[in-house]
Amino acid sequence: MKTRLLPACLAVVALLCTNGYSQPNKHQGRTKATSATKVRTYYLCAEEVDWDYTPDGIDVMMGKDFDGYGKAFTEHTANRIGRTYRKAVFHEYTDATFSTKKPRPPDLAHMGLVGPVIRAEVGDTIKVVLRNNTSFPVSLHPHGVAYERDSEGAMYADGMEHPEANGLVPPGKTHTYTWEVRPEAGPGPQDGSSIAWLYHSHNYEPKDVNAGLIGAIVITRKGMARPDGSPKDIAHEFFSLFMIIDENQSRYFEHNVKTNFADPSKVNMAEYIPLDPEGNGDLPLGTGFGTSNMKSTINGYLFSNGPMITMRKGEHVRWYVMTMGIGFNFHTPHWHGNVVSVRGQYMDVLPTIGPAQVVTADMVPDRAGTWMFHCHVDDHMKGGMQPLYRVLDKDETVRSATGTRVSAVANNQHVESH
Repeated sequence: MKTRLLPACLAVVALLCTNGYSQPNKHQGRTKATSATKVRTYYLCAEEVDWDYTPDGIDVMMGKDFDGYGKAFTEHTANRIGRTYRKAVFHEYTDATFSTKKPRPPDLAHMGLVGPVIRAEVGDTIKVVLRNNTSFPVSLHPHGVAYERDSEGAMYADGMEHPEANGLVPPGKTHTYTWEVRPEAGPGPQDGSSIAWLYHSHNYEPKDVNAGLIGAIVITRKGMARPDGSPKDIAHEFFSLFMIIDENQSRYFEHNVKTNFADPSKVNMAEYIPLDPEGNGDLPLGTGFGTSNMKSTINGYLFSNGPMITMRKGEHVRWYVMTMGIGFNFHTPHWHGNVVSVRGQYMDVLPTIGPAQVVTADMVPDRAGTWMFHCHVDDHMKGGMQPLYRVLDKDETVRSATGTRVSAVANNQHVESH
């Protein structure tokens, strides 16, 4: 019996030894690939701006002056701030001297308040050098990618005395973040060639994000990226941050009150009227000082203001639809005129998205024209969460397209910092 068992035992031992030997070889291969990883470096600066939510000065979709809720959310009065607020935004620079701003590509002018796009391909390493030129501590917290504690950008107890341990950046200081783009950060089996994640300040996240410190990360599938990291099978990418920005909860709320009112003590901060501007009952939205500071925006714009998203009929374009913020930020984005595809399913209204979620939707528009794109929640539409997008015919020029415009005022306000 022992003689018969011996060859079998030797075979099992040999198999285990072979498997044990082959496993380190796989790890060695991964280590070698990691040593050749592409490093993409970005230079971002948190800076203060005076942001105009309606730089075109009218309800662009209707082509007329503001009335009703439009006036309630935009008009400056003795007890309303109106349409311009001090905010903080992320700007991109060319190098670590932070002396030359990197211009935003014309295709992305519609991004408004949203920070620069950080791009990478699966397997890359992202380095972000963040300079803080605001008056309060900020950070960069990324979603999706992998990081160590000092590149997390979120406050813990040890960050109270040593903010750099958590990736927090005091005013006037600089910090470098390192993020690894693991396979799980990239597109899954049912996704297209790229997906998006959010990044934002997470020192005190509610006030930081309502101040304006938020942006997008795009991760492209391995082998599918152009040199700049964008997906090579997509003609244009569009970013839409559906967000009710609560200026009552911004870092700059006190500044905005003092700047806009001669005697801030006379402002009724608790004013809430459960009526619409016409005097009808409207319990979910209503009017009043606090409500007037809650801006139902897409990319920081209201009532179709700002640069218009423009594409051409038959082009393969990609939308990254995002949201963030307070508990009212549950949105049902809806495209008029054309449909999108999400993981193989066609639709013109996305399933509800909530804070910090991102949906990637592809479109090949087949109907030219200027179309509405909005949140289908009634309160959000009334508050101005309804921009326009334009589909040019195949032989149509931008100049000849009726209704297509690029707002010079909207473009300029993002580069004017304090």
